[in-house]
Amino acid sequence: MVPKTDVAGGAEALVTDEARPLRADAQRNRARILEAAETAFASEGIEVPVDVIAEKAGVGVGTLYRHFPTKEKLCEAIVLERLAALAAHARTLADADDPGEAFFGFLEYFFAMGCAKRDLLVVVMGAGIDFETALAPLKDQVREALGVLLERAQAVGAVRPDVTADVVMTLTSATCQAAAHHGTAPASDVLDVVFDGLRAQGPVA
Repeated sequence: MVPKTDVAGGAEALVTDEARPLRADAQRNRARILEAAETAFASEGIEVPVDVIAEKAGVGVGTLYRHFPTKEKLCEAIVLERLAALAAHARTLADADDPGEAFFGFLEYFFAMGCAKRDLLVVVMGAGIDFETALAPLKDQVREALGVLLERAQAVGAVRPDVTADVVMTLTSATCQAAAHHGTAPASDVLDVVFDGLRAQGPVA
């Protein structure tokens, strides 16, 4: 494969074959870049210069561009990492001894991650970056893994039978956004109300 170059932010970037396995040092560099970029985007906005991100990550600008030839690709990678983490965490709970606890525990994790990364997502989405096609496969993985937890929880009577994985994902995401925008009530209290609505037998009025 002949490498191609891309000019972004005034620097020439080498576009590498993403399918090629990364060496251990390259994996560490990539992880540092993502962590630094996530922090920088959330605190300073999408306009933060890439050389600032590289400095925070402790790598050269050329190294940053070898991993992420454009700022859009860097943003995309951050969101993909978050979705991959959600899917992986859900899969670790698929054989839990208590299906109900596993299901609601995952939703707490989903909610906590969503709230913690909300500022970043607002920045990315507000920048008009559209990578819905790239996110679709991982969203499907999250939905599928969540569906397994949901079915197991419904099978033991921990969750009402008319709920679908799509409903749960929408409800949890919307609750996170609502808690962030209307922060007068503790997020944990809001989540407790959502959980009561999902349980097979809610509290008696």
